[in-house]
Amino acid sequence: MHNSQYEQQYKQEVIDFFNSRITYDNDYTIRRALPLLELVPLQNKQKVLDLATGTGIIAIPAAQIVGNEGKVIGVDFSSGMLAQAQKKIDDLNLQNIELIEADAEYINFDNESFDIIFCSTAIVYFRDIPAALSKWYRFLKKGGVVAFSCCSEESCEAPGIISTCAKYNISIFNINEPIGTPEKCQNMLVQAGFKDIKVKSQQFGFYRSLEQAKQWNGGWFHPRENPLLQVSSEQMKQLKSEYCKQIESLSTEQGVWYEHMAFFVTANKCS
Repeated sequence: MHNSQYEQQYKQEVIDFFNSRITYDNDYTIRRALPLLELVPLQNKQKVLDLATGTGIIAIPAAQIVGNEGKVIGVDFSSGMLAQAQKKIDDLNLQNIELIEADAEYINFDNESFDIIFCSTAIVYFRDIPAALSKWYRFLKKGGVVAFSCCSEESCEAPGIISTCAKYNISIFNINEPIGTPEKCQNMLVQAGFKDIKVKSQQFGFYRSLEQAKQWNGGWFHPRENPLLQVSSEQMKQLKSEYCKQIESLSTEQGVWYEHMAFFVTANKCS
């Protein structure tokens, strides 16, 4: 499969996944997003870009802070997510927020258009993260701030699925790996030209029941490749069985730990 064909298929799978989440907002999704907003000193009249805005968990409170003389633009390619965001915007009668349905990886804006750029939990879905950060640097005004969040390499069941597949000589790559440590976040931002980089870590992990933990559907998101798309139904059955055995070995009286270490990252475009 050509790279462009795979990227189109991958992104459609991501869109379908988020479109299916018709009630996205809950304590977990809100609690893991708002720390990013707390790290950025938003002010009245600022112009804000929220990439992969989803249901507007970041964009809406940002719009309330920057006020009617400020502006927030939220970009997402999930119409389902944007519909949820728009309902909240209408309920609050906010006039200073605009939603754009587009692929955040390829959308373009004029140089030095924004004071702040947010991307909450979604930067790993970008096919080319260094290129994205370079564009964001260009979009920011001098003295502007970029703020994104991501997960550690060990988060979200990835190591267990990777090791299971490795037993069958199937190499899959961790979507969290490119920026899965504070050092990697720092290095990428330095390469893009950012300064004053800060990384805050926060654990959002929790215990699940054994039955919940064993429910892997065989899916895998990665912006560059997914060898699991090529395995037969019989191979997938074997993979799921092996994965369940691995999960059972990790079970405790409290259940099975779901690791979710989040990094909240901010950096400046210096004047």
